[in-house]
Amino acid sequence: MPYLTSARTGTASTDVRAGFGVPGLAHPLLAPAEWAELARPGTPLHWVVLDVAGGPGARPDAHCLEAAARLRTAGVRVLGRLDTGRGLRTYGDVLGEAQRYADWYRVDGFLLDRCPNGREDLPAVRRTVTALRRLRDDAHIVLGHGTHPHPGYAEIADQMVTFSGSWSDYRWSQAAEWTADYPPDRFCHFVHGVPRPHLEEALRIARWHGAATIYFTDRTGHGGRTDPWETMPGFWDEIVSRIGTGVSE
Repeated sequence: MPYLTSARTGTASTDVRAGFGVPGLAHPLLAPAEWAELARPGTPLHWVVLDVAGGPGARPDAHCLEAAARLRTAGVRVLGRLDTGRGLRTYGDVLGEAQRYADWYRVDGFLLDRCPNGREDLPAVRRTVTALRRLRDDAHIVLGHGTHPHPGYAEIADQMVTFSGSWSDYRWSQAAEWTADYPPDRFCHFVHGVPRPHLEEALRIARWHGAATIYFTDRTGHGGRTDPWETMPGFWDEIVSRIGTGVSE
């Protein structure tokens, strides 16, 4: 693919401090210690995704209300997860869930998970994002493509997830050439199955590709049978130390 390159040739990545975008821990009732850890002062978090029950759920959840409030008190941005189904879910369904997130959990924005990435889907995604911003003027919108989308998506959202996958794929990945026209704080990378000895290598790849928001974990999906993001990585303290002290810069 001619638009790929092995490194960013434009905006320098040293101007933006790296931090974490947490794509969705297990429900706070199942992972209370992990949610408490996220609210610890000084943790370099850009945002945390709240996924109550494959979305906002059917009614307000007391455990999630408490977890979201604790993060907001700590100054952490909370995003509601909206599954777009690669564009197959209806506009009304997605906006209905967004409204419940806003009403019940007072979220600061949204992650549009499984977001379509083709040029033909741009108008529909733009319409959805415009509606989400009507719910909250300063809503932080992240498009969860999981791969490099058509460049037009960069004009309609605050951030894009341009990689979500395994370490075995990430270590040989390349950045799309057009991403060099944008600063690193526009891009997010989620990588699972990162061995602890390769953590520094993973951080170098994120810098090289110009992604300022990251989430690396040594957990795996076991061939799709489990969610690798549900629990914190075994090297959480180490990566927090590296990012928090600017080592990854």
